[in-house]
Amino acid sequence: MLDPWLVHLIESTRIAHLGTIAGDGRPNLVPVCFAYTDGGFVTAIDEKPKRGSVLARVRNVERDPRVTLLIDRYDEDWRDLAWLRVEGIAEVLQRGDSFPGALGALRARYPQYETMALEALPLIRITPERTVSWRPSEGITTTRGVNL
Repeated sequence: MLDPWLVHLIESTRIAHLGTIAGDGRPNLVPVCFAYTDGGFVTAIDEKPKRGSVLARVRNVERDPRVTLLIDRYDEDWRDLAWLRVEGIAEVLQRGDSFPGALGALRARYPQYETMALEALPLIRITPERTVSWRPSEGITTTRGVNL
């Protein structure tokens, strides 16, 4: 179970940052739209313009499924700062319609997805293994073997 403040952070944050491991071992970090569903996180490979046919994040996950998802909130009032880092194992689902619950969760968060054919596009599903979170009133909290 997530603490209520983490649920609020996840629900109120529009963009996360997905970290994968590139073929040469360097980190690859990209902003992503995301949803929390069924105890894990999903992000779509949507119809926004992209370079190339297979995205680096997809190639990276297929080669090495270890990923990090960072959800963070910045505010000029530093008492409102917070972040959640999810370390886990990702998998690429070749078609979004193989996980309809994820598509519903993504469309509920992002109305732009209503007109996109996500059913035929890949999804990345992240199964959390460890979380690290922080906010000023809590300090750093680490959870291993999480079952969100």
